[in-house]
Amino acid sequence: MADKTIVITRFDPDKDQAPRKQEYKVPCEPDWKVLDAINFIKDELDGSVAHRWSCRMAVCGSCGMMVNGEPKLTCKTSINDYGDRVDIEPLANFPIVRDLVVDLDGFMHKFQSVKPWIIRAKEKAADPIAARAALHPVKGTYSQSADQLATFKQFSMCINCMLCYAACPVVANEPEFLGPAAIALGHRYNMDSRDEGQGERNEIFRGEGTVFSCSYANECSEVCPKNVDPAAAVNQAKFGAVIDWAKNLVLPRGGA
Repeated sequence: MADKTIVITRFDPDKDQAPRKQEYKVPCEPDWKVLDAINFIKDELDGSVAHRWSCRMAVCGSCGMMVNGEPKLTCKTSINDYGDRVDIEPLANFPIVRDLVVDLDGFMHKFQSVKPWIIRAKEKAADPIAARAALHPVKGTYSQSADQLATFKQFSMCINCMLCYAACPVVANEPEFLGPAAIALGHRYNMDSRDEGQGERNEIFRGEGTVFSCSYANECSEVCPKNVDPAAAVNQAKFGAVIDWAKNLVLPRGGA
């Protein structure tokens, strides 16, 4: 066990004009993650500290915070990776709700804008044998090979932890930028062999503050805890949006 000074950013919108720092002495166990230290403060030292966490298995994505200036999943990050003083702040580039909790409403609007669902021009007819066997009518299924799945599987591993938004220099300077996670998600559906909504999403991607705002700093992929590589998704989405635009010049949609 070793004592560490944990410095937490505190902000109560009902009392504070600006965020402030508060120090806590925490007896950290060797196997602790950063989240364990925060939970110790919450449970044993100061119950007023506000933070988000849930699964503690790097799956839910809710415990993302800045640790010594870097976006980290605190449930995955060892407290022993740091020295005697650890500075914990809310994720950068998001409005602070309270202490270490940030407002994700802006991201959710961006998330929805890329139409993160499979779009079909016409649903496949139901299998009559399967329909008779089921208690309710069923729609037809769309087969997908392992190779077809592999084309987009990496981009489907995002857990919406928002570390990429906290690291992105474009988000820092252009808050309306669609951002790496939302673009990677839209691109994931564009790459899905079952989807027919590429034209709609590519039109969104060609809009202001979208894929072409990305400067390819690659910071988003550096901090991603699931190796989604959103920087690659953004640049592939750029290429796809341009190709789609060029095709429409030659053969406009709805033409013969």
